[in-house]
Amino acid sequence: MPPRWRGPTRQDFLPGRVNGSRIGLVTAPSTALLTDHYELTMVEAALRTSAGARRAVFEVFARRLPDGRRYGVLAGTGRLLDAIERFRFDETTLQLLDQAAIVDRPSLDWLADYRFRGDVWGYGEGECYFPGSPVLIVESSFAEAVVLETLVLSILNHDSAIAAAASRMTTAAGARPCVEMGSRRTHEEAAVAAARAAYLAGFATTSNLEARRRYGIPTAGTSAHAFTLLHDTERAAFAAQVDALGAGTTLLVDTYDVTEGVRTAVEVAGPELGAVRLDSGDLVELAKQVREQLDVLGATKTRIVVTSDLDEYQIAALAAAPVDGYGVGTALVTGSGAATAGMVYKLVARAVDDEPGAPLRPVAKRSLAKTSIGGRKWAFRELDYTGTAVAETIATTDSPEPPGSARNTHRALLVPLIREGEIVGREQLDVARDRHYAALQELPATAHQLSRGEPAIPTRYVEEPR
Repeated sequence: MPPRWRGPTRQDFLPGRVNGSRIGLVTAPSTALLTDHYELTMVEAALRTSAGARRAVFEVFARRLPDGRRYGVLAGTGRLLDAIERFRFDETTLQLLDQAAIVDRPSLDWLADYRFRGDVWGYGEGECYFPGSPVLIVESSFAEAVVLETLVLSILNHDSAIAAAASRMTTAAGARPCVEMGSRRTHEEAAVAAARAAYLAGFATTSNLEARRRYGIPTAGTSAHAFTLLHDTERAAFAAQVDALGAGTTLLVDTYDVTEGVRTAVEVAGPELGAVRLDSGDLVELAKQVREQLDVLGATKTRIVVTSDLDEYQIAALAAAPVDGYGVGTALVTGSGAATAGMVYKLVARAVDDEPGAPLRPVAKRSLAKTSIGGRKWAFRELDYTGTAVAETIATTDSPEPPGSARNTHRALLVPLIREGEIVGREQLDVARDRHYAALQELPATAHQLSRGEPAIPTRYVEEPR
């Protein structure tokens, strides 16, 4: 029998405790309330019958890609695994639920012992996906799985939207590095998640120091207009910055007059000046003028970094300009026009009855424009003889064997992430970054076009391995 919830005692509020936990013993807060009210009331209703314990399979997928996009990028899996591990109802959380009468006492008792004990499969983080791709599959009792819905979707929808935008930007940038600079344009925690997703999708660095602390992402920074305005002259500002940071620093040269700013920058730092930053105006023309001026002044190795509300289209327009790097903020952290990936979390199979080991029965929504395809699925990327992707093949079968093909091969996409409640799929962020790069390389050339179009490859469903 699970332990009954006892409620908080005086000991839980003694000095040296925060939210019922000893300071220093808990490194991260519970994620149990990062959810919707109805998730818990559904659990209460399900627990009143044997249906709550019935084996169930939930699937995360996007019915469609954001308008005009050619592929999606799965991101947030690592953050999600950490969040599921911390999905516990501590005494303070249970007290809130009790006082607000959100669920009844038997449900509180069940929540007090909650720990996800099922299995989770998913696409490897950084993998590309397409409409219908089962990017995450959760198998457990209905009650254990349904309560995770909001947590799963909030993380994957946000991070995947950022990663897809970042992927388009880094593709447009080619070999030129992109720096994530969007922290001040979004929620402070979303900024950290966005920096992680952007790095996964190819950004070289971030300006966010918390992202460096949590995830080891390299950080970089330039200079602010305020620093220049603080000083009596632009020359004084540049001299102070170079004195503190060395000639390899990046000087912001468009606070006043760009031509004069560049001249002063080189005079102060010398020809070894690391970089100049342009943050306004016609960046294509300015970059050409500045490159010519730097070369004439002998600063032939000084780089030009451009910022100013860039998105993937502006980055592509700068391809012919003598630019060495891009700083991207607002467009990136808002998904560049697609702030969510549009993923849903749907029940696709359940046990035929309450008996242990009962077989699964496919179930599916038939709502207008919101249909789903029932059944536990396995996913494969179909590749032609050149290694180029030609289809996303979804097999609605209990067998993980790939469909047969006389001409093409199939790469399995689903990997185990949690097995019987234990996390088995945790990996370094650089692994996901490398996976994304490899996934991009196998997509057809049309996937890398920024013009509006259909998904780069079709999604095909097969009922049994051929």
